[in-house]
Amino acid sequence: MVWILLLGIATGMRTMTPIAVLCWFMWFATLPVTGFNFWTANIFAVGVFTLLALGEYYVDTLPKTPSRKSTGPLVARLIFGALVGSLVSSSFMNPLAGGILLGVAGALIGTFGGYRVRMSLARWLNNDLPVAVCESLLAVGISAFAMQRLGAEFVLQQHEALLRLPLLR
Repeated sequence: MVWILLLGIATGMRTMTPIAVLCWFMWFATLPVTGFNFWTANIFAVGVFTLLALGEYYVDTLPKTPSRKSTGPLVARLIFGALVGSLVSSSFMNPLAGGILLGVAGALIGTFGGYRVRMSLARWLNNDLPVAVCESLLAVGISAFAMQRLGAEFVLQQHEALLRLPLLR
């Protein structure tokens, strides 16, 4: 599923954004809540991950923030890429391993690719702040777009399932 890869890329750009967006979409019942992803549809999870994402946006603009390529931030991105991938896969009853692998692959792409793009643009503009803000907005946009497409996919699956039901007479 390409949407999991996109969520992983957004996780590589901003660790907490995709999980926060996923929790919002689950709380609004845009995706099915099945199995171990029940906790994502809780207002507490929505609040916690939203606050963590907002904090990450602020901390990312500070000059002393460590590189996303260093061990701690990289491991966090990989873990959250795997988590988001597994949560989406479980919603669609797809194999968790596929979701985890796509989430981790996307997180790697977003981490290293996002870093290169950001550094190039910051050098070109001679200012990192506007690039950091745009990167945060892009991570939110990618996450919301991927979740919206997943929601549309879910609705389509439900519609097809209804069409297969025998008519009651």
